[in-house]
Amino acid sequence: MARKVFFSFHYKADNWRASQIRNIGIIEGNQPVSDNDWEQIIRGGDRAIENWIDEQLKDKSCTVVLIGTNTAGRKWINYEIEKSWNNGKGLFGIYIHNLKDKDGNQGLKGKNPFDNFELNGKLLSYIVKTYDPPYYDSKDVYNYIRNNIESWVEEAIEIRNKCK
Repeated sequence: MARKVFFSFHYKADNWRASQIRNIGIIEGNQPVSDNDWEQIIRGGDRAIENWIDEQLKDKSCTVVLIGTNTAGRKWINYEIEKSWNNGKGLFGIYIHNLKDKDGNQGLKGKNPFDNFELNGKLLSYIVKTYDPPYYDSKDVYNYIRNNIESWVEEAIEIRNKCK
Protein backbone atom coordinates (compact mmCIF):
# COMPACT_ATOMS: atom_id res chain seq x y z
CA MET A 1 0.00 0.00 0.00
CA ALA A 2 1.32 3.42 -0.92
CA ARG A 3 2.14 5.80 1.92
CA LYS A 4 0.10 8.96 2.21
CA VAL A 5 2.24 12.08 2.25
CA PHE A 6 1.73 15.81 2.53
CA PHE A 7 3.65 17.98 0.06
CA SER A 8 4.80 21.32 1.43
CA PHE A 9 5.97 23.91 -1.09
CA HIS A 10 5.91 27.60 -2.02
CA TYR A 11 2.67 27.61 -3.98
CA LYS A 12 3.05 30.54 -6.37
CA ALA A 13 6.68 29.88 -7.27
CA ASP A 14 6.79 26.09 -7.31
CA ASN A 15 3.29 24.78 -8.02
CA TRP A 16 4.29 23.57 -11.50
CA ARG A 17 7.37 21.76 -10.22
CA ALA A 18 5.40 20.29 -7.32
CA SER A 19 2.72 18.96 -9.65
CA GLN A 20 5.37 16.99 -11.55
CA ILE A 21 6.37 15.21 -8.36
CA ARG A 22 2.80 14.69 -7.18
CA ASN A 23 1.99 13.06 -10.52
CA ILE A 24 4.75 10.46 -10.20
CA GLY A 25 2.10 8.19 -8.65
CA ILE A 26 4.35 6.08 -6.45
CA ILE A 27 3.11 7.67 -3.24
CA GLU A 28 -0.27 9.13 -2.46
CA GLY A 29 -0.15 12.88 -1.84
CA ASN A 30 -2.48 15.57 -0.67
CA GLN A 31 -4.97 16.78 -3.23
CA PRO A 32 -3.96 19.85 -5.20
CA VAL A 33 -5.86 22.99 -4.41
CA SER A 34 -6.90 25.30 -7.22
CA ASP A 35 -5.93 28.97 -7.28
CA ASN A 36 -9.56 29.93 -6.60
CA ASP A 37 -9.89 27.54 -3.66
CA TRP A 38 -6.62 28.76 -2.16
CA GLU A 39 -7.73 32.39 -2.51
CA GLN A 40 -10.92 31.52 -0.63
CA ILE A 41 -8.95 29.77 2.13
CA ILE A 42 -6.54 32.67 2.64
CA ARG A 43 -9.42 35.16 2.77
CA GLY A 44 -10.41 33.37 5.97
CA GLY A 45 -7.18 34.52 7.63
CA ASP A 46 -4.45 32.69 9.49
CA ARG A 47 -6.79 30.44 11.45
CA ALA A 48 -8.49 29.24 8.25
CA ILE A 49 -5.10 28.47 6.70
CA GLU A 50 -3.97 26.59 9.83
CA ASN A 51 -7.23 24.60 9.82
CA TRP A 52 -6.78 23.71 6.15
CA ILE A 53 -3.16 22.59 6.71
CA ASP A 54 -4.13 20.62 9.84
CA GLU A 55 -6.88 18.85 7.89
CA GLN A 56 -4.49 18.03 5.02
CA LEU A 57 -1.93 16.57 7.46
CA LYS A 58 -4.48 14.41 9.31
CA ASP A 59 -4.00 10.98 7.77
CA LYS A 60 -0.52 11.46 6.36
CA SER A 61 2.52 9.55 7.62
CA CYS A 62 5.16 11.83 6.11
CA THR A 63 5.67 15.42 4.95
CA VAL A 64 7.83 16.09 1.90
CA VAL A 65 9.10 19.66 1.68
CA LEU A 66 9.77 20.53 -1.95
CA ILE A 67 12.57 23.07 -1.68
CA GLY A 68 12.62 25.78 -4.29
CA THR A 69 14.53 29.04 -4.47
CA ASN A 70 12.46 30.84 -1.79
CA THR A 71 10.92 28.02 0.25
CA ALA A 72 12.97 28.37 3.45
CA GLY A 73 11.62 30.76 6.04
CA ARG A 74 8.11 31.11 4.60
CA LYS A 75 5.47 31.36 7.31
CA TRP A 76 3.28 28.48 6.15
CA ILE A 77 6.18 26.22 5.20
CA ASN A 78 7.49 26.72 8.75
CA TYR A 79 4.07 25.94 10.17
CA GLU A 80 3.83 22.73 8.11
CA ILE A 81 7.33 21.62 9.16
CA GLU A 82 6.71 22.32 12.85
CA LYS A 83 3.25 20.74 12.83
CA SER A 84 4.52 17.65 10.99
CA TRP A 85 7.45 17.14 13.35
CA ASN A 86 5.37 17.73 16.48
CA ASN A 87 2.75 15.26 15.23
CA GLY A 88 5.40 12.54 14.77
CA LYS A 89 5.34 12.43 10.98
CA GLY A 90 8.29 11.49 8.82
CA LEU A 91 9.86 14.61 7.35
CA PHE A 92 12.38 15.31 4.59
CA GLY A 93 13.11 17.73 1.78
CA ILE A 94 13.83 17.51 -1.93
CA TYR A 95 15.53 20.34 -3.79
CA ILE A 96 13.47 20.99 -6.91
CA HIS A 97 15.25 24.00 -8.43
CA ASN A 98 16.51 22.01 -11.42
CA LEU A 99 13.04 20.85 -12.45
CA LYS A 100 11.69 23.10 -15.18
CA ASP A 101 8.70 25.31 -14.45
CA LYS A 102 5.80 25.87 -16.87
CA ASP A 103 7.94 28.29 -18.88
CA GLY A 104 10.84 25.84 -19.16
CA ASN A 105 13.00 27.69 -16.61
CA GLN A 106 15.05 26.24 -13.79
CA GLY A 107 15.62 28.08 -10.52
CA LEU A 108 18.41 28.74 -8.08
CA LYS A 109 19.00 26.34 -5.22
CA GLY A 110 17.22 27.55 -2.09
CA LYS A 111 18.31 27.40 1.54
CA ASN A 112 17.59 24.39 3.72
CA PRO A 113 14.28 25.14 5.49
CA PHE A 114 15.17 22.80 8.36
CA ASP A 115 17.99 25.18 9.38
CA ASN A 116 15.24 27.42 10.83
CA PHE A 117 14.39 24.94 13.62
CA GLU A 118 16.25 23.79 16.68
CA LEU A 119 15.66 20.56 18.58
CA ASN A 120 17.53 19.84 21.81
CA GLY A 121 20.22 22.35 20.88
CA LYS A 122 20.73 20.95 17.37
CA LEU A 123 19.43 22.26 14.10
CA LEU A 124 16.63 20.10 12.74
CA SER A 125 18.67 19.91 9.52
CA TYR A 126 21.07 17.58 11.34
CA ILE A 127 18.24 15.10 11.83
CA VAL A 128 15.95 15.63 8.83
CA LYS A 129 17.45 14.68 5.48
CA THR A 130 17.33 16.67 2.28
CA TYR A 131 18.01 15.32 -1.18
CA ASP A 132 19.52 17.32 -4.01
CA PRO A 133 19.28 15.33 -7.24
CA PRO A 134 22.80 15.22 -8.74
CA TYR A 135 21.67 16.27 -12.20
CA TYR A 136 21.09 19.49 -14.08
CA ASP A 137 18.84 18.14 -16.82
CA SER A 138 15.19 18.39 -15.69
CA LYS A 139 14.30 14.92 -17.02
CA ASP A 140 17.20 13.34 -15.11
CA VAL A 141 16.16 15.21 -11.95
CA TYR A 142 12.58 13.97 -12.34
CA ASN A 143 13.72 10.38 -12.90
CA TYR A 144 16.06 10.53 -9.90
CA ILE A 145 13.20 11.71 -7.68
CA ARG A 146 10.80 9.12 -9.16
CA ASN A 147 13.29 6.31 -8.55
CA ASN A 148 14.03 7.29 -4.95
CA ILE A 149 11.06 9.05 -3.36
CA GLU A 150 9.44 5.91 -2.02
CA SER A 151 12.58 4.85 -0.12
CA TRP A 152 13.09 8.44 1.12
CA VAL A 153 9.59 8.42 2.60
CA GLU A 154 10.25 5.13 4.40
CA GLU A 155 13.61 6.35 5.70
CA ALA A 156 12.08 9.62 6.96
CA ILE A 157 9.41 7.70 8.86
CA GLU A 158 12.06 5.43 10.36
CA ILE A 159 14.19 8.44 11.42
CA ARG A 160 11.19 10.16 13.00
CA ASN A 161 10.19 7.00 14.88
CA LYS A 162 13.68 6.85 16.39
CA CYS A 163 13.35 10.44 17.60
CA LYS A 164 10.12 9.94 19.56
